[in-house]
Amino acid sequence: MSNGTVHLAQAVEGINPMLNFSIFGAFVVITLIIVFRASRNTKTASDYYAAGRAFSGPQNGIAISGDYLSAASFLGICGAIAVNGYDGFLYSIGFLVAWLVALLLVAELLRNTGKFTMGDVLAFRMRQRPVRAAAALSTLSVSFFYLLAQMAGGGGLVNLLLGVQGAVGQSVVIAAVGVVMIIYVLIGGMKGTTWVQIIKAALLITGAFAMTMWVLALYGFNLSGLLAEAVNMAGDNGEAMLAPGAKYGVSEMSKLNFLSLGVALVLGTAGLPHVLMRFYTVPTAKEARRSVVWAIVLIGAFYLFTLVLGYGAAALVGSETILAAPGGVNSAAPLLARALGGPVLLGFISAVAFATILAVVAGLTITASASFAHDVYANVIKKGAVEDKNSEVRVARITALVIGALSIVGGILARDQNVAFLVALAFAVAASANLPTILYSLFWKRFNTTGALCSIYGGLIITITLIVFSPAVSGGENAMIKGVDFHWFPLSNPGLVSIPLSFFLGWLGTVLSKEHNEAKYAEMEVRSLTGAGAEKATVH
Repeated sequence: MSNGTVHLAQAVEGINPMLNFSIFGAFVVITLIIVFRASRNTKTASDYYAAGRAFSGPQNGIAISGDYLSAASFLGICGAIAVNGYDGFLYSIGFLVAWLVALLLVAELLRNTGKFTMGDVLAFRMRQRPVRAAAALSTLSVSFFYLLAQMAGGGGLVNLLLGVQGAVGQSVVIAAVGVVMIIYVLIGGMKGTTWVQIIKAALLITGAFAMTMWVLALYGFNLSGLLAEAVNMAGDNGEAMLAPGAKYGVSEMSKLNFLSLGVALVLGTAGLPHVLMRFYTVPTAKEARRSVVWAIVLIGAFYLFTLVLGYGAAALVGSETILAAPGGVNSAAPLLARALGGPVLLGFISAVAFATILAVVAGLTITASASFAHDVYANVIKKGAVEDKNSEVRVARITALVIGALSIVGGILARDQNVAFLVALAFAVAASANLPTILYSLFWKRFNTTGALCSIYGGLIITITLIVFSPAVSGGENAMIKGVDFHWFPLSNPGLVSIPLSFFLGWLGTVLSKEHNEAKYAEMEVRSLTGAGAEKATVH
């Protein structure tokens, strides 16, 4: 029996698919009951898009952490640390630092505009129809690529967690996840989705905390002892576990790649539409600020947990067993759970992993559907003259159905593909197309419609072009398309190039246009800084 077969046998030993499925099913049933209860109060567009602005700062902060801590955060980072050590933890640092940008530059000002989507903020001082159409396209692009990554990532974990074999079985599970997610959004709107996020965040953070304490207890709460054991288990590569450079210091290009990825992660978070939309679910700017502080504390604590969990998986499971398991590096956290608490803890962590995917795709779907219904249907197609107060919500629900169906099909098609580039693309597009436009709109008096369109469309085109012709798609070691090489852009993530270019295009389009509405900027500045008039800016 070869070493690879031995490690595979070790990885799948003791897994109880029925127990995992039962725990996951219990989560779905409980959350569906809550979503049905929440749907009783979802009547207006404000209820559907912003949960009637009824959540407190702490509640919204927990929901934001639920939105943000995706399967990539939980499974991917634990695995990256277990396999790459120090360099794997750099992801956590990038994701966490990103929240400071959101807190200091975006959260309070966006909430004070008193609207529902990014298009609302931009259209406040610019020509409505072209800007809303561009903002909606950008929102849909980011949401769709993020959705694909979550759905495909869920399919990749099916082999390990539920014991479902073969392409048909994985496709059925992806479809089931998609159907439940659609039900959450269609029935509960933002209120139901927010409660799902809160429950999922509580389960995820509690589970990670319990496992962290368990791992530390095994080593007498001595972190040095844990790290030493991880080094011993890694054998010849042990020293690389504690030093930088194991993955991102191999060459100058790998360092540039990491810098580009880091820039995209840090700046992309403040432009992610499903994160931005959360700031509208609280009643005041103060609560928006509190919600981000709560999110930073919870997310920061969670990423500290991943440090212990990653090295714990390296010490108790071993990187060879992790890499041999179905799901590869993504299996580190579930395998650590099995090593600690056997099939029951593995079942709980498996359910949390799927709950994570469910909750994140629900948040993305409601954001994308709101953007289409509110920006494109109500304000571009209908020019603000919607027939009745329920038609916009009806269009949003139909859009959620379409987006859900597309994400199921896309997730099935991308099932066996490398999904890392999809997440990178979502963050890079958010940082390139959304963030420059938002910051210019909030802080630059001269900024106008032409600048916004150049920044959004230019950012989209540049980012997607560079990704398509990057090693992430072809020619790279982990490229999505194998056997061909048409890449000419050397970086796997385009952030280092696309973000500065998008800022430049926004500036260039502005200075080349004569449009200038200083009075409207002054009004927006007062509103964004004080919140004056924000409560009146609602849609019925």
